[in-house]
Amino acid sequence: MLGHFKEPWFQPEFSATPSKVMPLTEAVRQFIRPGMLVHMGMPGVRWPSAILYEIARQFWGKEGSLQLSAITVNLPAVIPIQGRIFSKIICSYAGDPYYSPSPNVAVQRAIKRGHLDIENWSILSLPLRLQAAAMGLPFFPTHSILGSSMEEENKESFIAIDDPFGSHEKVGLVKALAPDVTILHGWMADQEGNALFLPPYSEQFHSAMASKEGVVLAVEKIVSSKTIREHNHFVRLPGIYVKSVSEVPFGAHPAGLSRIGMKGMDLYGEDYDFVEEGHQAAKTDESFDKWIDDWVLSINGHEEYLEKLGHKRLMYLKGMSHFDTWRSDIKSIKKISKSSSYTSVEMSVVALSRKLAETILRNQYKTMLVGAGIANLAGWLCFYNLRKQGYEINLMAEIGLYGYVPQPLDPSLFNYRNFPNCKMVADIQTIIGTVLGGSQNRCIGALGAAEVDKEGNLNSTRSDDGSFVVGSGGANDVASSSREVMVIMGHSKKRLKEELTYVTSPGKKVTALVTTRGIFEKLGDDHELTLTSVLPRLKDTVIEDAVQTIKDHCGWHVKESPLITCFDPPERSDLELMRSFDPNRYYLGKGPEK
Repeated sequence: MLGHFKEPWFQPEFSATPSKVMPLTEAVRQFIRPGMLVHMGMPGVRWPSAILYEIARQFWGKEGSLQLSAITVNLPAVIPIQGRIFSKIICSYAGDPYYSPSPNVAVQRAIKRGHLDIENWSILSLPLRLQAAAMGLPFFPTHSILGSSMEEENKESFIAIDDPFGSHEKVGLVKALAPDVTILHGWMADQEGNALFLPPYSEQFHSAMASKEGVVLAVEKIVSSKTIREHNHFVRLPGIYVKSVSEVPFGAHPAGLSRIGMKGMDLYGEDYDFVEEGHQAAKTDESFDKWIDDWVLSINGHEEYLEKLGHKRLMYLKGMSHFDTWRSDIKSIKKISKSSSYTSVEMSVVALSRKLAETILRNQYKTMLVGAGIANLAGWLCFYNLRKQGYEINLMAEIGLYGYVPQPLDPSLFNYRNFPNCKMVADIQTIIGTVLGGSQNRCIGALGAAEVDKEGNLNSTRSDDGSFVVGSGGANDVASSSREVMVIMGHSKKRLKEELTYVTSPGKKVTALVTTRGIFEKLGDDHELTLTSVLPRLKDTVIEDAVQTIKDHCGWHVKESPLITCFDPPERSDLELMRSFDPNRYYLGKGPEK
């Protein structure tokens, strides 16, 4: 009787599915064809870099062959853009993250020359479009995009309607987006393509499940079905959606792979220096073409790429995957300035951190989501100062981080050192769509921008001459859904404008603006910002003179509070803590006077 249960079809390892394993060059040749919309999936990892490099090699010289969708477009995806392979990108952000968030000049050139069209979305609304397609729905509702220039730009894919159930609120509907094929890089997979990914999951896997022709998958290691079953709590991509799987170690480089939840796996950190090298090379066609030829076109496949990187660099990146590496970063520790002098940027960071803290305590906010740049330095400083007062605010980041504790020496918002001390690692839909924007929302946001107007509307997408900046990222979602928002930026007429030609993020929920010279706030029911404080300089500050300077360098007529105060100078402890986050001054800029 028991003999029946020894038959092979009762065993977990039984499989009638043909192997999908093939070299990456063959996978790209077979499954990526001219005319396709390719989605660059980034759940748990920034970039499927090796696949993008192979696309560049095979399609170089075939201009306008493909279109690309991605939540963010960064250096590896800019390489095919330089080769004019992608005729259009659909994204929320296009720029480089290291050493500081900034535009990529090659993307700006391509758009300005008419070689590249761009369709702008936010970091939540784009994954919702993919989720709708994966679920077989024609659209998905959202609070985002409403009131922004993206609402006007994307009329074919976005509609604002009155709530059909009678709440008298406007609701946005984003049209489903189904790519032709999705490219992904994962941690491990079996020969059927069942793939393991570690959190945070960023955009999730709806692009894979929405794609008309499936997934071209690269992984660090191909393993047995038995190994996949043993770690099935990390399997996020079923093999039924996968067309091919290729073993490509270090295939995410210059991105890294987090080891969160999988202590025994051999992984690697992000290569900031490589990204910065590419970022600098992209500033001219000549230097970028040479750099691309050196690192991609002249290289015959991924193995040669790893040889060029070299053993020493690869081993260094493996070491950087450990979460406590900051403790041994002696060079950065030695760079932390102990000076009690301060710059105008440092003063503005301290000022925003204090405004955030007093507002959080007054309104009993529970969560805070900060944007990249000096906004996150202010948020991190606020976090630790609130801790000293016995109040814990839960820091969040768009890609799925909740309740993280920022570590020193790396100011990058998504740096891997912050991952293991999260209270929860999730995805964009959970963090922005639910915790930030849901029914129990108790969140304050802190953002930077390229431009702001007197009503707090923000622009990080297009300048007056039509030049592309970087896009929304999560800014529009934060401005649309959090309880309130505070903004920080440099003070100049070019940035503080009477009227914006492009609104990335509506200013309805912006309650304060901190510049490098003063603080503006919305008082009472007034929709316009009013100057309430000036920031101190190193030398004696005369309030009347400071107010006049602020007015002279502001693009709108400045409303003044009846009693304008001078903000208190920063305490030394605040300066040292803030500088410990950014010892190399990537965000803080030139150091203070000695």
